[in-house]
Amino acid sequence: MTVLTNAFVGLHIIGIASLLGGFLTQMKAMGAGTARFVPAMLHGALTMLVTGVLLVGFHEMGDGAPLNNIKIGVKLAVLFVILALVYVKRDEERVEKGLFGAVGGLTVANIFIAVLWH
Repeated sequence: MTVLTNAFVGLHIIGIASLLGGFLTQMKAMGAGTARFVPAMLHGALTMLVTGVLLVGFHEMGDGAPLNNIKIGVKLAVLFVILALVYVKRDEERVEKGLFGAVGGLTVANIFIAVLWH
């Protein structure tokens, strides 16, 4: 079970890398007002959602320490907002700077929630 959990943690990190990497590659375009949500951002967010839910399920099946359900709920809510914004605007040629920046900020916030909230 540990190997399976670690594999899904790796996939979860790949998802966040895809979401954040897609944002970072568009930062120059954001300055010019031509940024758009690239497919890697949507796929990364979906990967995070699926692997995150599976990781919570794996943890609940084991005998480990209890999960901080409030933290998981906050991270899930932030991810839903990110996913909704990226999904709705995925076909737009240009996304407003504020909206695009909000997705990047929420992504970074989700990373820091995961790392700093114990």
